[in-house]
Amino acid sequence: MRITRYLAGQILTAMVFIVVSMTCVIWLSQSLRFVDLIVNRGLPIPSFVYLTLMLMPTWLSIVLPIAAFAATVFVYNKLTNDRELVVLSAAGLSPLRLAGPAMVVAVATMLATYLMTLYLVPMSYRGFKELQFQIRHNFDHLVLREGEFRSIGDGLTVYVRAREDTGQLAGIVVHDQSNAKKTVTLVAERGALITAPEGPRVVMANGSRQERDTQTGRVSVLYFDRYTIDLGAMREEVQRTIRDQNELFIDDLLYPTEQITDPKNFDEYIAEGHQRLTSPLLALSLTAIGVAVLLSGEFSRRGQTIRIITAVLLASCAEAMGLGSKYLAVRYPSLLPIMWLAVIVPFLLALMSMTQRRLRRRSPAPAAS
Repeated sequence: MRITRYLAGQILTAMVFIVVSMTCVIWLSQSLRFVDLIVNRGLPIPSFVYLTLMLMPTWLSIVLPIAAFAATVFVYNKLTNDRELVVLSAAGLSPLRLAGPAMVVAVATMLATYLMTLYLVPMSYRGFKELQFQIRHNFDHLVLREGEFRSIGDGLTVYVRAREDTGQLAGIVVHDQSNAKKTVTLVAERGALITAPEGPRVVMANGSRQERDTQTGRVSVLYFDRYTIDLGAMREEVQRTIRDQNELFIDDLLYPTEQITDPKNFDEYIAEGHQRLTSPLLALSLTAIGVAVLLSGEFSRRGQTIRIITAVLLASCAEAMGLGSKYLAVRYPSLLPIMWLAVIVPFLLALMSMTQRRLRRRSPAPAAS
């Protein structure tokens, strides 16, 4: 029991470091996709961080099985180089017993991954998509950039020639063609973008308003000293009607309806549902592969480089089969069982490898004549 706690503690420590490192790398790379929300929408940094953190369960569901494998290989290789596993093996511990702590961590990782895929991923991803949708259809954080035409809403374009240090705008052009019967163009020397409780507004000074009737071609011009455009009133009340697969819970994926998606996508949704159920099992398969390879054969003073490379290649193949089987199941629904076999068979083979080695060790030696 003490050995199990010791080895499991070593694996968990290494796993936490790997998970944090991989998650930070993924977070930095994926966050670049949302930089435009800061630049073009003026999204505050805390809101930006919160938006990206809502994707964390999706990333962790992918990272955790890989981290469990990497931590297991690292720890068992280190213990072998320090002769600790050699001593434990000489004390009579079988490969299955030595692999026990790693498999305990793998089971815990599998359960955590199930929590991610079955509950946290759809819940957090749905919140992420809702927040992203609101930001992209919200004018409250609108940023008007110099020398750039900005499309706002349906048929509204705003141009600003320059932005002064005081925050005022110079050379403003607003073109509104949301009404099919008439188009309106406003030109002003200067103005400002202000935020009111009802929504953002553009206040213009010293300009003109030109209205053109699209049917008759008649143009009317109005000169003004001050004119206000309420962008909040032009905001469309739009709602999301289509849900992404990552937003759906397992029941909706395994039993899709026409309210969720088109019937031609049913096979794809069902395959995604089975993917949610099978991908956590990779934590068991990958960990078992790593332990089985590192505990195979006798101890070598030359190190275990070949075994580590072999473990990585076999784990990569198991990961590829787990992902590739989904695409086969989408095209050929009758091959859905392959998704389960792709993650269960590697685990059984690794377990069988360690069991057979134990049986060979326990076989009695032939009697001397």
